[in-house]
Amino acid sequence: MGSILDAIADWLKELLISGIMGNLTGVFDSVNSRVGEIAADVGMTPANFSPGIFSMIRNVSETVILPIAGLILTFIACYELIQQLIIEHNNLANFETWIIFKWIFKTFVAVTLISNCFNIVMAVFDVCQNVISRSGGIIGASTAVSDSAIAAMEATLETYGVGTLLGIYLMSFVIQLTLWILSIVIFVIVYGRMIEIYLMTSLAPIPLSTFGSREQSQTGQNYLRSLFALGFQGFLIIICVGIYAVLIQSISFTSDIVGSLWGVVGYTVLLVFTLFKTGGLARSVLNAH
Repeated sequence: MGSILDAIADWLKELLISGIMGNLTGVFDSVNSRVGEIAADVGMTPANFSPGIFSMIRNVSETVILPIAGLILTFIACYELIQQLIIEHNNLANFETWIIFKWIFKTFVAVTLISNCFNIVMAVFDVCQNVISRSGGIIGASTAVSDSAIAAMEATLETYGVGTLLGIYLMSFVIQLTLWILSIVIFVIVYGRMIEIYLMTSLAPIPLSTFGSREQSQTGQNYLRSLFALGFQGFLIIICVGIYAVLIQSISFTSDIVGSLWGVVGYTVLLVFTLFKTGGLARSVLNAH
C-alpha cells in the first residue's frame, strides 16, 4: 500500500513540476522577448520604425499643415516689419537700411526652416538614435532569465513535497497573469512613444514657422526641446533595461523559489514604473513642456 501511495505522490510531483515549469517558462519567454526588443525598437528613427506610417504623416503634414504654417509665417513677417519700421523706429523717422536687410534675412531663415522641417526633425532623431545605439552596445547585458536559472529552479522544485508544489503551482497562475499584463504594458509604453513622435512630427511646420518672431519663437524652441526629449527618452529607456538586466541576473533560484519568483515580478514592475517615468524625466531635464 505504501509503495502505491509513494508512486501516486511521485506522479503528482512530476505533474505539478511539469505544470509549474510550463507556466513559468512560457511567461518568462514572453517577458524576455519583449524586454529584449526594447533596445531595437527605441533605437529606430521614425522613418525606419514604420516607413508606411512615416510616409503618410509626411504627406499629410506637407499637404495640410504646411499651408497653415505659411499663413502663420506671413503674418509674423508682416508684424515684424511693422514692429521694426514703424513702432520701434518712430514711424520711419529713424529709418536705417540695415533694418530691411535684417528683416529679409530673418524671413529667409524662417522660410528655409519650414521648407526643410522634416529634414530638421530627422536630424534630431538621427542624433538621438546614434546615442541610443552606442549606449545599447555598451550596456549590452542579457535581460533574460537564463536557462541555467530555470534548470536550477526545476532541480529545487524536485526537493519539495506535494503540498508545497501545489501552492507554487497555484501561485504560478498569478505570476503568469501578472507578467503577461506587464509585457503588454511594456509594449504600450515603447510603441506609445513612437506614436507620440509621429504626432509631434506631423505638426512640425507650425512651431518652426514661429522662429521669425522674437515674441513667438519660444514656441519653436520648446518644440525642438520636446523633440530632443522624445529622442533621449529612448536613451533613458535603455538605461532602465540595463538596470533591469543586472537585477534579473542577481536572482538565484536555488534556495527560495517563491521569493525568487516574486523577485522577478517585482523587478519587472519596477521596470514598468521607471519606463513610465522616462518621458517626464527627459522633458524636465531639457526644460520642455
